[in-house]
Amino acid sequence: MDTGGRLIAGSHIRNEFVWINADETRRLHPAKALSVQICQICGEMIEITVDMEIFVACNECAFPVCRTCYEYERREGNQVCPQCKTRYKRIKGCPRVVGDDEEDDDIDDLDHEFDLAKNDALYPSKLSAAMLFARRNNGYGSQASSSGLSTCSEHDFSQLPDIPLLTYNEEDDEIMSNHHALIVSPFMGHGNRVDSLPYAGSSVALQPRPMVPKKDMTLYGYGSVAWRDRLEGWKKRQSDKLQVIKQQGNHGGDVVEIDVNNPDTPLMDEGRKPLSRKLPISSSKINPYRLIILLRLIILGLFFHYRLLHPVHDAYALWMTSVICEIWFALSWILDQFPKWYPIERETYLERLSLRYEKEGRPSELASIDIFVSTVDPLKEPPLITANTVLSILAVDYPVEKVACYVSDDGAAMLTFEALSETSEFATKWVPFCKKFNIEPRAPEWYFSQKIDYLKNRIHPGFARERRAMKREYEEFKVRINGLVATAQKVPEDGWTMQDGTPWPGNNVRDHPGMIQVFLGHSGVLDVDGSKLPTLVYVSREKRPGFDHHKKAGAMNSLVRVSAILSNAPFVLNVDCDHYINNSKALREAMCFMMDPTVGKKICFVQFPQRFDGIDLHDRYSNRNVLFFDINMKGLDGLQGPIYVGTGCVFRRRALYGYDAPSTKKVPSKTCNCWSEWCFLCYGCGTRKDKKIKPEEEKKPKNRETSKQIHALETIEEGYEGFVTEFSASTSQTILEKKFGRSSTFIVSTLLEDGGTRYESSSGFLKEAIHVICCGYEDKTEWGKEVGWIYGSVTEDILTGFKMHCHGWRSVYCMPKRPAFKGSAPINLSDRLNQVLRWALGSVEIFLSRHCPIWYGYGGGLKWLERLSYINSVVYPWTSIPLIVYCTLPAICLLTGKFIVPEISNYASIVFLALFMSIAATGILEMQWGGVQIDDWWRNEQFWVIGGVSSHLFALFQGLLKVLGGVNTNFTVTSKGGDDGEYSELYIFKWTSLLIPPTTLLIINLVGVVVGISDAINDGYDSWGPLFGRLFFAFWVIVHLYPFLKGLLGKQDRMPTIVMVWSILLASILTLMWVRVNPFVSRDGPVLEVCGLDCD
Repeated sequence: MDTGGRLIAGSHIRNEFVWINADETRRLHPAKALSVQICQICGEMIEITVDMEIFVACNECAFPVCRTCYEYERREGNQVCPQCKTRYKRIKGCPRVVGDDEEDDDIDDLDHEFDLAKNDALYPSKLSAAMLFARRNNGYGSQASSSGLSTCSEHDFSQLPDIPLLTYNEEDDEIMSNHHALIVSPFMGHGNRVDSLPYAGSSVALQPRPMVPKKDMTLYGYGSVAWRDRLEGWKKRQSDKLQVIKQQGNHGGDVVEIDVNNPDTPLMDEGRKPLSRKLPISSSKINPYRLIILLRLIILGLFFHYRLLHPVHDAYALWMTSVICEIWFALSWILDQFPKWYPIERETYLERLSLRYEKEGRPSELASIDIFVSTVDPLKEPPLITANTVLSILAVDYPVEKVACYVSDDGAAMLTFEALSETSEFATKWVPFCKKFNIEPRAPEWYFSQKIDYLKNRIHPGFARERRAMKREYEEFKVRINGLVATAQKVPEDGWTMQDGTPWPGNNVRDHPGMIQVFLGHSGVLDVDGSKLPTLVYVSREKRPGFDHHKKAGAMNSLVRVSAILSNAPFVLNVDCDHYINNSKALREAMCFMMDPTVGKKICFVQFPQRFDGIDLHDRYSNRNVLFFDINMKGLDGLQGPIYVGTGCVFRRRALYGYDAPSTKKVPSKTCNCWSEWCFLCYGCGTRKDKKIKPEEEKKPKNRETSKQIHALETIEEGYEGFVTEFSASTSQTILEKKFGRSSTFIVSTLLEDGGTRYESSSGFLKEAIHVICCGYEDKTEWGKEVGWIYGSVTEDILTGFKMHCHGWRSVYCMPKRPAFKGSAPINLSDRLNQVLRWALGSVEIFLSRHCPIWYGYGGGLKWLERLSYINSVVYPWTSIPLIVYCTLPAICLLTGKFIVPEISNYASIVFLALFMSIAATGILEMQWGGVQIDDWWRNEQFWVIGGVSSHLFALFQGLLKVLGGVNTNFTVTSKGGDDGEYSELYIFKWTSLLIPPTTLLIINLVGVVVGISDAINDGYDSWGPLFGRLFFAFWVIVHLYPFLKGLLGKQDRMPTIVMVWSILLASILTLMWVRVNPFVSRDGPVLEVCGLDCD
């Protein structure tokens, strides 16, 4: 190295050289030739080890950390890598710390095994060194060291002692007075102890003893680095980089991927870190699960190999039928299993969201949210339940100016209108009470019915008094609502009239104009504390005879258009009228994903799991559906995201408009690609390549073509004065009108990616809002086809989410510790079966439509494992046919004495046993990583059989009749409330034809068991062996149908007459038909033999 005749000092640990007598440009010279890695904690160069390799602290992710920060993190911190959270292992040359396991490392390093210097931690001279190391760990907040010294965060840096500079105790104009001399103590054990000499103003005097007293001090360089200057510069570089990232994330249309390994990327503090993160399932849980799945596939192969090569010749029809059913079950299991291959969980950081978007002294920068509540029949969906849902929305923990609640009354009921008016009045008292005392949940019915100590952890002196007063106010509110319900039971002949005497516009449910009423959010309406309230709007779309209104999907699309005119929030939350917000921070949980500057732009919706109140303790009919929400949805979240389940979902409005997901901006490659270009030039492939790509570039999706026309619509005015008649503007207007409809105000709102409105006139708003909910607005547009909720199925939720995923969007599954939403579920057997019937019917309609995932959406952004999950969601009703056949086979085998399997050999018994063990192991491991209890898993298995042989079978035939024969089916609204006591609906019997197939299966299997045991008793000991297989088969069916049997018996332990009659009739017919086709005796009559006794 060329020193130029200057004195050089250095630090091996910090990997830098100090040039004494150097000029300003060459005083500090890092060894860049040896290393290009920079510590992401302190900003220093990472040292080169004695083996001439870069120091690596974490062997898992190689996150750049220098040795000093690594040692400090192990000694004083949480001992884990800041990036991958893996625990640091001991590296040679570093002392052992508490928690190190001798078996984890094979380092023979006795010289550094123990840090003897830590015993000197109480010396005053060690204080500055300890605080120095604490300052270097500035991104981790305050911690307590093992020596009892408090480390400091970056906010209290002013209290730290300044690190002195090597000045030989001489005054210098260029050196600040608080920088003092350092002297290396000759008594240090390891040469790492630094003592600070007294300085001017101290009580201890020191005689200067320089070696060259007359030498100019400016010829000396600085002997140590000013930490304050370097840290301030490091923070400034991070701040500059953050501004670039924030601008790209907020204003760019494309998603910017940030390379965390780039040394220029700032190490984010708490306000700059990601708002959420993935939590992969532990490898100790997921790897055995995957192994069992692979083993089960192998066992299935051996099972079918045996079944196909060993037919039952004397019962060939039974054998063939059973094999076909088993093959179908295996295929459906594969469709259900493999989408669960990559399950993940997620964690959100609400504090970071507030630090990023809610700066003190500034208006909140959180995005606005429009919340949709849908209701139809106030008699089946009680207004009190809807009122509780609305109250929980108005009291949500979110800036009030950012929340707007829209209630869709698709039944145009004056009862709903008046109940909402009462709700808005009660909200002026309820909302400030919730926010003042931070109560949970914020639906008053469920808050006051909690069986908990409501005074626990309450310290406000007036809480008990105000709670009693608020409970009294709510009881009076309930009385008023119940009075409205009682009044609405008897409708006047001429219909209802409003307060001013005008007839209620919705007296004719099937023929009425559109109605919009803004209850809260306009000027002058404040709560009792004088604060603003969120916006509350009542909407009832126009209905006329001869129009297809598309049920719930059409109502949702009307709300999309109305909200775009009035508030136009960039995000939309939809909930059913019986799903209240149970976690007041639910909207913030969703915004942790939607507003994340790195990944949020590609997320179309955030789905929350459905949780329910009022379900019986044993969940007899699997209403909680735990396996789907806690296992299947986690698996989908590891792919392209969960499916949309109809409620509790936050959408990106732009995704509802049918636009494609933004393309990902890839980081430019650092490798040279000259070789490929040279090859194309040599072989003349460059021209051919361009010719091949050019036609592909012309094949753009319609939505991308539409988005390119946005710039031409900048000339569009409000829509009342006309448009610019230039050709480009009129062409763009025509394209967008064909897509969104003839409303210039709404079209302009679709172009505002960040939401917001451009107009101030409330009257103009309402006039245009009435226009977009008229019956004919969607004619000749793409509403219900490519825009909004998709039509064509009663389960519009699956179809809508599927279309978004086909456009390249991804979704996110959010499971906060406190459930975000809770709702009501039908615990009555008949209502539950009708609910499952509606879901299955929607799946059959999608299967028979052009949107079937088996053949739709190829070439888009749908991943193949995600496609498998959608195929499974529309194919499962078809399983009802093989399932009901398979459940009939045990009874037939017991009645005939035949079986679907020949005499079992040792090999066959091993295969069957391995299959049963693999099925049990798969379920146990799923319960383990999904956090599901065994009783929930078993109830789900039982109801899969009950629903499969009843609701799914009827849905299959109804779907075929509707699609092929044009026979329409009526949409039945599930009852949402009961007033006859806790779990009273569980025992109420409601007749439905869905009860007949399962009851018939129960009876014929019970009859088969009786007949089989009777035959075994008559035939002797040898017949008991083959009987066990048939009995096990029959008991499998009976045990799965046991909850259904309890539902039939009810609380009085007796079966309804009509069910008994139909079931006995069908069972008798089937039995007589079998006796006629295959009687138990020979066709030639009974065989008579001589007994050998002399009767004479």
